[in-house]
Amino acid sequence: MSVLLIGTLDTKGVEFAFVRDRLRAAGAPVLVADAGVLGPPAFAPDVSREELFALAGANVEQVRAAADRGKAVELAATGAAKLAAQLHKAGKLSGVMGLGGSAGTTVATAAMRALPVGVPKLMVSTLASGQVGPFVGTRDVTLMYSVVDVAGLNRVSRPVLANAAAAMAGMVRSDWKGEHESADKPLIAASMFGVTTPCVEAARKVLEAAGYEVLVFHATGTGGRTMEGLIRDGLISGVLDLTTTELAYELAGGILSAGPDRLTAAALAHVPQVVSLGALDMVNFGPPDTVPDWYKHRLFYRHNPNVTLMRTTPEEMDRLGKGIAEKTSASNAPTCVMVPLRGVSAIDAEGKPFWWPEADAALFQSLRNWVAPYVEVAERDEHINDGPFAEACAKKLLELLGRN
Repeated sequence: MSVLLIGTLDTKGVEFAFVRDRLRAAGAPVLVADAGVLGPPAFAPDVSREELFALAGANVEQVRAAADRGKAVELAATGAAKLAAQLHKAGKLSGVMGLGGSAGTTVATAAMRALPVGVPKLMVSTLASGQVGPFVGTRDVTLMYSVVDVAGLNRVSRPVLANAAAAMAGMVRSDWKGEHESADKPLIAASMFGVTTPCVEAARKVLEAAGYEVLVFHATGTGGRTMEGLIRDGLISGVLDLTTTELAYELAGGILSAGPDRLTAAALAHVPQVVSLGALDMVNFGPPDTVPDWYKHRLFYRHNPNVTLMRTTPEEMDRLGKGIAEKTSASNAPTCVMVPLRGVSAIDAEGKPFWWPEADAALFQSLRNWVAPYVEVAERDEHINDGPFAEACAKKLLELLGRN
């Protein structure tokens, strides 16, 4: 098995040769793939650019003649992803590594995102200190800032690239065999936020005691998308979606939206689910000066210097209730919506900053109005973080799993 080292050998061949040699010196076999289209490669790759672009259904000479850099990068990324997936399926891939700027990062991380979680992935990038969401996606991609541009070897780039190669070699040579894995245990996906942590932690303990392994996802947009992806992939036996707060961000324009498809995967995959209304009382923004002007009159809570929470209104809660009703009603698998009548987050309780009974009542009533009769709705006179509510959610999911 080899590390797939992928990038443009025409413009960054010297740097790739340096990293290749450092990997080999550390005992990590290397397979170099060339994604360049301009000049000739600085050294002969193991996978030529012709082979790489052919995987994307393109002819490298035609790509060069078109002189469309954006299209070339897109095709190279497609080819890189297919190459990585093929090598992994054949059992020939131990990890993926890349280095470069925007184009190199786009190409190499496309290959990384094509691989499952657990396969080592390391990208040395000039963009690692910026907005990296599109490069990481929902995979365990490690980004390392190059400090200087990947343009020659010097007293800064040498140690950075050498450290990166050593890190990659260490990852692929790790003797971790999953000794403590419990592959025989069925998986439960759960959603959690800081303001619903007591509920999810208590429910998790009940499920683990019943023989399940619980994967908890932080409801920060990426967390929700990752959870939905694993459900769609067929890896999840049941869903404890107690923290649906990302729906509020999508509705009101917060910074942590998981997109319009949040709360759809379980229904499509016919997976039993228990859904609750955790943290629907809030929309996340950054520091106070990042809040849009049209929201300046709203009720806010400063969670920390970098996070400003905005309270959802009765009108917004009404729309959220309808949305949850519609999405849960689309499922053919056993589904239950658990309703905590005394508040949906740690700061939505009597005497707390976001306590607004009228807003919560709008959410609850909308849910009642729109949910299908075959979807169970369990209303409890408890706060979401009360122990009995958490225990009831976990036991309900166990019941649905048995019914399924």
